[in-house]
Amino acid sequence: MTQQGDDDWWDELYEESAPDTAPTPSGDTLDDRFTTATRVTTGPPDTAPPDTGPPPPDPGPVVPPRAPDPRATTAVPIPAPPPAPPVADAPPVPPRVPGPPPQPAPAAPPVPGRAPWETRQEGPQTFPAPPPPPPAEAPAVPAPDAREEAEPVPDPGDGEDDPAAAPGAASPTGHVPVPRPRTGYVGSRPPTYEAEPTALPVARPGELGELVADTVLDGARYGTCTLRAASVRGDSARYRGEPRRDALLTARFGHDETALVLVAVAAGSRAAEDAHLAAADACRWIAEAVCRSHARLSEDIRSGRRGDLKSGLHRLTDRTYGRLRARAAERGLAPDEYTATLRCLLVPADPDCRTRVFFGIGGGGLFRLRDGSWQDIEPLLPEPAAVTGAPVLGFGSPPPPDTPSETEEGDRLTMDLGITTAPGPLVEEPVPPPAEPFRFRASVARPGDTLLLASPGLAEPMRGEPALARELATRWADAEAPGLAAFLADTQLRVTGYADDRTGVGVWEA
Repeated sequence: MTQQGDDDWWDELYEESAPDTAPTPSGDTLDDRFTTATRVTTGPPDTAPPDTGPPPPDPGPVVPPRAPDPRATTAVPIPAPPPAPPVADAPPVPPRVPGPPPQPAPAAPPVPGRAPWETRQEGPQTFPAPPPPPPAEAPAVPAPDAREEAEPVPDPGDGEDDPAAAPGAASPTGHVPVPRPRTGYVGSRPPTYEAEPTALPVARPGELGELVADTVLDGARYGTCTLRAASVRGDSARYRGEPRRDALLTARFGHDETALVLVAVAAGSRAAEDAHLAAADACRWIAEAVCRSHARLSEDIRSGRRGDLKSGLHRLTDRTYGRLRARAAERGLAPDEYTATLRCLLVPADPDCRTRVFFGIGGGGLFRLRDGSWQDIEPLLPEPAAVTGAPVLGFGSPPPPDTPSETEEGDRLTMDLGITTAPGPLVEEPVPPPAEPFRFRASVARPGDTLLLASPGLAEPMRGEPALARELATRWADAEAPGLAAFLADTQLRVTGYADDRTGVGVWEA
């Protein structure tokens, strides 16, 4: 290395007053050459190491720097070792203040077993602080068990024996899992079919509006009662990809205390291809008829005129079945190929009225849970001779001239609901009665009662499998009505040998 063009650098490193020292035989050793090459390539440190300990031992006389030998410039520079990582608790380095050029630091004393260049470090040297004293050993606290965290924390109360206030007690907050609705089955063995839907019904172009969902769920609260309604496709229909033949309709007519709640449940025949359509038509047409007469029906229910209710609802039901027969003729089907059982429940919204009216035609069930026991309150069927002969009073014929207009109880025998018969191509004189007799029952509910209106698919296992009735009585023992999801799970309790559609309507009395 020469001094041409590098005078400034050379003067800054050695100063102008530094005398030129010629090589002497006594100092021209291999160690001196390595030391000189290291100083030239790395330069002096920016700052001196902080005073963190006792001063190092006196290294002895320092050999003044020598001019670089031309032979030394051909040596390959040896990079300095990487600087040590700073310690987190080391004192901050003060900012650099401009001043005179720093003086070359004296060479570090040689370390036994190391080469001279291994003792050199670049930058400020820091030393690790002494390790902090070990903390006092705290007593080990066992981890809380997952089952203990899942249990709800009791109310601490105001007593002195509060476990949450005791020292060392666990935190009162914890994760409480929400229980899922229970389905399962009752009986000695599980049913053959799977519990969840497997196949969907076939859809055809132009008939997509006739598709029905696998499950229908609804609910409401009016007056002193809470309503829950669910209709579920049966296990066999889910497996074969058949539509749900049960139909469910819930509707409210009117406002305030004069409002009337109607729940209609229809079940189509399993042998009929269009059974689900007939069930839907039956629910829709009976709802339209009740809607047109809801004001008069609500007044009769709140006034206790059961005679008027029975005759008027009988007429509305017969007209609904007359429309079903007309629809069967339009489709080119026999009347028994396009029909369904129909069971309805009327609940007034007036909180002072606890009368519940049931009416319909066909099989199914009407049950009442009172004091923890089920009661089958299905209306008794009249004798076969009672359903033949003259038309029913209030259905298209006036009473005989010598018949009084009112009974001893004060109920009128006829009721004009203001319904006009729509003209049609098919005129029947008179309309033939349905194959099964009309069913009617009006009862007064007590606080704590639970009324269950069931389609044939739910009524049959309720009567044939006592375990199902006991399980539902246990689940519905509380005065509070279950939620929609819980009620759906209750109606889906499976029983071996019963795989038809299920529709249930529950009314909980506050």
